[in-house]
Amino acid sequence: MDTEIGDANLDWIPLCGIRLSKAGVQFDAVRIDGDAGRCVADAMEELTGGDPGPIVMDALGCRAVYFLVPPRSTSHRSWPARAIPFNSDFGSVSYVPVPALSGHTWPLSWRCLPSGVDRFVHTPLLNSLVWQLR
Repeated sequence: MDTEIGDANLDWIPLCGIRLSKAGVQFDAVRIDGDAGRCVADAMEELTGGDPGPIVMDALGCRAVYFLVPPRSTSHRSWPARAIPFNSDFGSVSYVPVPALSGHTWPLSWRCLPSGVDRFVHTPLLNSLVWQLR
């Protein structure tokens, strides 16, 4: 059975629980920990009229926020130290935790659900916001 949102078939989302997905295949990701990540997520929602693209939050540890961006869109950009890019750049492999759309996925949850196959967080906008953080 495939995972669907509207007419979009999103096979990279697990049907239940949590899956570690290899970055650089379906998407790259940028992780920002703690209150800074939540602040950036708030700003992204405001700037995009409530549809910033898929954002995953972790309730434990460093309280990471994962912004899912288009594949191959993070490695050629400069990111401040607080933003950790997850990609499959030459010589590296990264994995991103992805929760199911419903059911028991704690400590992960969707801050903003994916809304389509090619609908991700806008990488240049995210990058600009992260550089503006103080």
